[in-house]
Amino acid sequence: MISKSENYKKKIISTLQKELGVKNVLALPKIEKVVVNIGLGRALKDEKFLEVATRDLALITGQKPKTTLAKKSIANFKIREGMIIGAAVTLRGQRMDDFISRLINVALPRTRDFRGINVKSLDKNGNLTIGVKEHIVFPEIKGEEVRNIFGFEITVVVKAKNKEEAAALYKAIGFPIK
Repeated sequence: MISKSENYKKKIISTLQKELGVKNVLALPKIEKVVVNIGLGRALKDEKFLEVATRDLALITGQKPKTTLAKKSIANFKIREGMIIGAAVTLRGQRMDDFISRLINVALPRTRDFRGINVKSLDKNGNLTIGVKEHIVFPEIKGEEVRNIFGFEITVVVKAKNKEEAAALYKAIGFPIK
């Protein structure tokens, strides 16, 4: 069986070198990290939601999430400074590769009414941000046992010179970009 890094070295690097016309392998665009965020605004009313959401996020990513705290109080949202309002996971290395392959091959095809990722999801540096409305599209979550369905945001941070190079990298890896 071919590992993810061997596949990257053999197929993706040669494809990118031909497409971008770059001779030096180190000058090619590269994925640095994947950040998965979830907002826990519902946890203000339902305290059990915090446990469920962080547990499910840990199952999906394979890593314990870090809780994020409110920086300042906002009276209209009933938020006080220091309250837990979110959770985040930063993936690198092998966990990142595994998560990206599950995202491309399993989760995105299972998403309802999915027709591909819009090119407008890329920012000027080439970072890709995807919103997932239902966390049950990932195979680690059993749909029968879930009571609270929540969404989260996935940001793929890439080291590239411009948006076009990053788009070429995403297409070479297999992201379904329109």
